[in-house]
Amino acid sequence: MWAGPWQDGRVQRGGVDETRAETVLRRLRTIPPLVLALLLVTALLPALLVVGLVIDLVRRVAFGVPPTAARLALFLWVYLAAEVVGVAVLAAVWVASLGGRRRAWLRDVTWRFQQLWAGALLGAVGVLFGLRLELEGDEAVTPGPVIVLIRHASIVDNLLPANLVARPHRIRLRYVLKRELLADPCLDVAGRRLPNYFVRRGTGEADEVGRVRALAHGLGTDEGVLIYPEGTRFTPERRARAIARIAERDAHLAARAERIRHLLPPRLGGVGALLDGAPDADIVVIAHHGFDGLRLISDIWNGGLVGLVVRVRMTRVARSTVPEGAAARADWLYDLWQDVDDWLEQRFAEAVAGPAA
Repeated sequence: MWAGPWQDGRVQRGGVDETRAETVLRRLRTIPPLVLALLLVTALLPALLVVGLVIDLVRRVAFGVPPTAARLALFLWVYLAAEVVGVAVLAAVWVASLGGRRRAWLRDVTWRFQQLWAGALLGAVGVLFGLRLELEGDEAVTPGPVIVLIRHASIVDNLLPANLVARPHRIRLRYVLKRELLADPCLDVAGRRLPNYFVRRGTGEADEVGRVRALAHGLGTDEGVLIYPEGTRFTPERRARAIARIAERDAHLAARAERIRHLLPPRLGGVGALLDGAPDADIVVIAHHGFDGLRLISDIWNGGLVGLVVRVRMTRVARSTVPEGAAARADWLYDLWQDVDDWLEQRFAEAVAGPAA
């Protein structure tokens, strides 16, 4: 299990090249503030709920905004509790593994706890905000090995892979993550204990691509590797900047990127590295509609998450359809992304027509 990436020393511990002292110092900066915040929010929660209910009433009457403040206060407590309990459980598991010497057991229990943690957070969003998912093509996920490509539109859609792929289908996902996520203690501890890679975005270094490729080595029938091809959350401004950068080196791809309206152009390096690293894996593409416009906490504050219905489409692409050669693969990936964009165009049109109808 997970033999492939762990045989390559470059991707052990998430590919984070730092000393044990540097790791400890970072966690001293991130974990104690979370514990203090949980204690503070727990003590103030009754007052926060009362104030939130008053704010919700005023905003509802004056501006028609769905009740959000009290929901956010409760979710803040849930998130802080999940982080603190998560770190405590991960520490206890490490002790039970004899300080990491029972390595296979440590990874297995950590993976199982990761699914419970992600499920609890998405479940809390569903209960507090009334979020509902409608799935299409759920059967496309299995069997492995698979390379999962998912769009990135919101601070909430980070919870989808674990809850749509890993937990229900028992697919042990390896993630390509941005290194900034090490600021989240649970992602830091669990993410570096499991086969993942925390990439330094924007470096373009061959070594980074090599490590992403190594992450995909040795995938089994119950495994997959996941990447967000856009690299970051969509905004119209980011789309325009990305197309301008592409136009400087490839007019053909820039023209294709212009036709993709609701997504950022896919980045070729990471996806290509995974294709090279897992030559037998099919591709699963996850498109979702509904989280658009929820890029920041302020968007949730304005009521966008309350009662939200998110439609998810999962499609499987046979590995035999993937061409060889960089140019042909770029066109192939843009074809996949154009299909997702066309699907989104239909969903946006239905959303506009729905209220009118």
